[in-house]
Amino acid sequence: MTADRFVSTDHIRSLFSQAMSHMYRTEVPLYGTLVELVGEVNAGVLDAQPELAAQMQRSGERERLDVERHGAIRVGTAQELSTLRRLFAVMGMQPVGYYDLSVAGVPVHSTAFRPVDGESLNRNPFRVFTSLLRLELIEDEALRAQAAGILSRRTIFTPGVLQLIEQCERDGGLSGEDAWRFVVEALETFRWHNEATVSLQTYHALHAAHRLVADVVSFRGPHINHLTPRTLDIDAAQAAMQARGLAAKAVIEGPPRRACPILLRQTSFKALEELVHFPSGEDNAAGTHTARFGEIEQRGLALTPKGRVLYDALLAQARDNGGAGSTGGDYMQRLQAAFAGFPDDHATLRREGLGYYRYLLTDAGRALPAAERGLPAEVLIERGLAVAEPIVYEDFLPVSAAGIFQSNLGGEEQRAYAARANREAFEQALGATVADEFAIYERLQAESLAQLVA
Repeated sequence: MTADRFVSTDHIRSLFSQAMSHMYRTEVPLYGTLVELVGEVNAGVLDAQPELAAQMQRSGERERLDVERHGAIRVGTAQELSTLRRLFAVMGMQPVGYYDLSVAGVPVHSTAFRPVDGESLNRNPFRVFTSLLRLELIEDEALRAQAAGILSRRTIFTPGVLQLIEQCERDGGLSGEDAWRFVVEALETFRWHNEATVSLQTYHALHAAHRLVADVVSFRGPHINHLTPRTLDIDAAQAAMQARGLAAKAVIEGPPRRACPILLRQTSFKALEELVHFPSGEDNAAGTHTARFGEIEQRGLALTPKGRVLYDALLAQARDNGGAGSTGGDYMQRLQAAFAGFPDDHATLRREGLGYYRYLLTDAGRALPAAERGLPAEVLIERGLAVAEPIVYEDFLPVSAAGIFQSNLGGEEQRAYAARANREAFEQALGATVADEFAIYERLQAESLAQLVA
């Protein structure tokens, strides 16, 4: 087959994210409620803030807003992780960033599969936060060995999707018909199964080690555990969730509310308690499992390394002032007070090198010959010849991710692991190195600066 008969990876990613959204809405009806709620909030924000609406239109963000989703999945073996890498590559998604969640009491480390170039991000920025269980953090040696044995015997991918992945790798793409087949086959990996593959007794033993261990090991597939729409006002969305009777988290994870949103803010409703059947001799033993929940997020400016150092320091200050990393009591007030030390206007954020921006010529700027546009970007902006739009943060925050995980795995941390980052082991399991998110944002900014004089 010639390359011109292949559909784009962007097209396949859009098909998959739409199919995933439909499947998850069927499995978790409250997800549909969240999507409707977020749509209403976003429409209200865009009506009330025409400057924001115009900015999003210029940057290409407006068209992607309604389809933007991120999912999360947890796998148990290196083979599962490396095959997921190949599966996501069919959709133009690469592993970006390394996240150690053991520091927050969650025995996994993770990456995010997502598109990395500006055009693909604006077409569909679908991303999947993907975690690998760290069996070495289970102290009970016998239970660790038992979990490893259980995981080694399962197959989470259909023969059809494996064949299509190999075909895509061999031929360099998929036809439209094969792309549809790929989506149908790939969805099976992410589907919920209400029958456990372990006995109720084994489930309880895994659950006692950590709820997330039980979630990863006890089922024949790594069900998608949330699918997250993007809101433009997470505080309004949180209030709307509570007004509709959804059990929303008490604390929004991430930075506080700001005039210039930065990084990522997340909240969720509590995980569903779902009926599960456990094999027990000739009869099925019924029990319940909590894993899948509803999450929403608000994305802001991608920060530079300098900006992230300041963010991390202020976040630690807010948590430490409450004692032992506390997010209880007056945490939101402490957070707001700490972040008074973080500039909250775009001109200062740019001048101090705290965030990444995409630079675009205005009509007046485009009317000038390229030779007359060779001025510093800030001068072009001052003269009305260019504008700087914040580059959206497309990635995740380990402390926030852990906070969401913990709140939906029973509230309090079940145990505290020492910080045990092991990027080398993760990349070995992945079969590739993870991309540096800062380098991606730097490239997007540099490409926009180059276009000013093109």
